[in-house]
Amino acid sequence: MDNKENRTLPESRTYTVEQISAMLGISRGSGYALVKEGHFKIVRIGNIIRISKKSFHEWMQKYDL
Repeated sequence: MDNKENRTLPESRTYTVEQISAMLGISRGSGYALVKEGHFKIVRIGNIIRISKKSFHEWMQKYDL
């Protein structure tokens, strides 16, 4: 067996804008607006935006969602 087949990736610590939009039941544009307003900690890699799962869940807890 190849060693690569046994390797598992660690669980992602980020969400995409599309993922948070789907979880909140809002449009992708509204998801980008939340990011732009600074509600979550994000990482930008070129044009790609990744949202910290921890900061997203902390934000949701503030609103008891």
